[in-house]
Amino acid sequence: MSDPVRFHISLNVSDLSRSVAFFRTLLGVEPAKLRADYAKFEPNSPPLVLSLEPGREPGRGGALNHAGLRLPDAKALVAIQERLERAGMRTKREDGVECCYAKQSKFWAHDPDGNLWEVYTLDGDIEHRGGGQAAEVVLGDALKSREPVVWEHRMNEPVPARVPLADGTADEVRLRGTLNLPLSADARRAVVAEAARVLRPGGRVFVHVLTGERAVENPDLPGPAGAVRSVPFEADPGALLEAAGFVGVRLLKLDNKPCFVRDGVAMRETQVEGFAPARASAAAVDVMYKGPFRELHDDAGNVFARGRRVRVPAPVADRLRAGELAAQFTVFEPTDTRAATMTACGS
Repeated sequence: MSDPVRFHISLNVSDLSRSVAFFRTLLGVEPAKLRADYAKFEPNSPPLVLSLEPGREPGRGGALNHAGLRLPDAKALVAIQERLERAGMRTKREDGVECCYAKQSKFWAHDPDGNLWEVYTLDGDIEHRGGGQAAEVVLGDALKSREPVVWEHRMNEPVPARVPLADGTADEVRLRGTLNLPLSADARRAVVAEAARVLRPGGRVFVHVLTGERAVENPDLPGPAGAVRSVPFEADPGALLEAAGFVGVRLLKLDNKPCFVRDGVAMRETQVEGFAPARASAAAVDVMYKGPFRELHDDAGNVFARGRRVRVPAPVADRLRAGELAAQFTVFEPTDTRAATMTACGS
């Protein structure tokens, strides 16, 4: 059988390894060709040829608006978004967007060089352009001229007593293996407190750590995991974030199959995220929990009763659009921004 027609795009990238990691996660396949100065992906679904050319600083504001993948259904959409979120990559979900004479469900993500990717399903055609095409409406802060401020610590680096950022200036803090260092309980609390100090309202903390069914010191693990000197109890990372005042804390990854077992203690790769509380003055958005439970409670004290509207700050609504929660909530468009033109259901 002949090869299908494939969409091809070639991107200039500043760091080949970072870009390969991003697209390996986004597309769910290994590169078809990987060299020191070139990489190419050729997934069958979608039928795409994506080339990455390193060593050429990508221009800002060039001709490329965004690239995208159109998927057959919502299940495929959620699967890719969850894959990116579990790898610590930010996405922004939108459901029922009226854009480009169509109604779409989608999420947006930036690759390491700032190129914007849209992953979406086509829910139906409409008779007007819709308001979702404007970049300012679609991504808000994500497309402003400034670059996101991200501070990251890795296990092989010294832990600073103070993160070198001013209060409330970071968009994201990433702690990769930090909690697997032989830190005292006070030192672990101090690291998380520093993350809370530097994050802006609504900013995100991401924790990547090996946890155990009970705490283990000096586990003597093989290979690269040999750098792990301390394995916290599996509930401890989330509890640390909650104690520091983070909200929306959730496990992004905790598989049933352990990575290691030592002396009868199973140890698993764990990923946790949390968010700095939003300002009380943040814009409010109506949301509705669809079920299956009677009601849900979040860390900020909001109660989501099944089938009833609840008004929450916009950053909370953004989180409810994302990942596993997207299918359980409807986030309503503000009445002052929705299109005046009516479109029949199912069209």
